[in-house]
Amino acid sequence: MEAKPRILYLLKILLERTDEEHPLSTTQLIGILNEEYGISAHRTTITKDIAALVEYGLDIVTIHSTQSKYFVASRKFELPELKLLTDAVQASRLITVKKSRQLISKLETLASPFEAKQLNRQVYVSDRNKTDNETIYETIDRLHESMQKNRQVRFQYLEWTADGKKKCRHSGAFYEVSPYFLIWRDENYYLVAYDAKAQIMKHYRVDKIQALSVSEHDREGTEVAAKVNPAVYTEEKFGMFAGNEEIVTLRYDQSIAGVLFDRFGQAVSVRKLADGNYTMRVRLSLSQQFYGWLTGLGAEIEIVAPAYVRDEYKAYIQGILHVYQEKERSK
Repeated sequence: MEAKPRILYLLKILLERTDEEHPLSTTQLIGILNEEYGISAHRTTITKDIAALVEYGLDIVTIHSTQSKYFVASRKFELPELKLLTDAVQASRLITVKKSRQLISKLETLASPFEAKQLNRQVYVSDRNKTDNETIYETIDRLHESMQKNRQVRFQYLEWTADGKKKCRHSGAFYEVSPYFLIWRDENYYLVAYDAKAQIMKHYRVDKIQALSVSEHDREGTEVAAKVNPAVYTEEKFGMFAGNEEIVTLRYDQSIAGVLFDRFGQAVSVRKLADGNYTMRVRLSLSQQFYGWLTGLGAEIEIVAPAYVRDEYKAYIQGILHVYQEKERSK
């Protein structure tokens, strides 16, 4: 009867305690099995069990010598991959601090204990800007369930008050919508759903959804949703420059070229000017957010054309300045 659990415990020992820098000898394996698990083994059974595990698909390397040693050479995830996943969990605003630590602990078990120490040393979980909604994982799961079952959902929706607290919109009234997409944008999850009353598609921040339940009613708005391209919807609704489209010419200093190419990509028309500056023609949607973003780049950039866009931007800046001037006058 010992043969059945023995190979499983041997697998556990090899996965948890070995890597290329830390092989275990036959004698060490026999000692661990006996001392920690009360299972007897000898050289022949260890050799046979190792062979069975290799045949099963485990990548075990044998170092042949007077005292053979073994280690697991490769795992499902390499250390750089685990570091990447750890960084993603750590940086995500969607995942709470508590859940971040739990997930990172689970990721550590996918590495050898020696690699896990490297992983742990580079982990720092900050609660800055992380959600405090511990039910968000259930919410996401139920949303997937509702879409798979073609069902509507019902929930309350939260919003921030001026003093930094959360309250339910519409005095706690429940929203009833037909969910169709989940979109990840700017470190947030959004539900895109059909609102039958308004007869349009709307989106909701998932971390602001509470008390969600899956309805028995079938989804509505199938024809409307079928016409929605999630990628286009994302850019139109969540993009920084959501508004009327226009081709705008920008004059800029080369010091901020990277910022512009990061924002607009490389498929833009660029021309070098005699004074050493550059112009870039881009198609974008005009909005207050665009003008605010542009203001953040300061005097290193200027709207050249169209004239009406230049005038709108000047009015935007003057409007902000006017607020401060009025405040100064009233003192």
